[in-house]
Amino acid sequence: MNAVPPTAAHTIRALSALAQEHRLAAFRLLVQAGPDGLPAGELATRLGLPASSLSFHLAQLANAGLVEARRQSRSIIYTAALPAMNALLGYLTENCCGGLPCDVAAACCEPEEARGAA
Repeated sequence: MNAVPPTAAHTIRALSALAQEHRLAAFRLLVQAGPDGLPAGELATRLGLPASSLSFHLAQLANAGLVEARRQSRSIIYTAALPAMNALLGYLTENCCGGLPCDVAAACCEPEEARGAA
């Protein structure tokens, strides 16, 4: 999944990849790490996973287009594919404000309890 608007099939693949505890945790850590990413070994340590299990989970996220890997010396550094994440979020919220840009009708995207307090 890249920065182009995702199709329903891309969205389902991405959501399926994230619908697992360890993959979601890995993706969140990579989002927090930003563009520098994290080495696979550090990810495994932080998540308390064996390297082979982490490798499987990262492959699922990469297949969904949500993470990217690059070799740096002897390490593989993983980063979250932020354009793909933003495209996914955009697809999911595309019609959240009845077709209006969210900055025009921002209140519709607020939790109901926040709207009631205003």
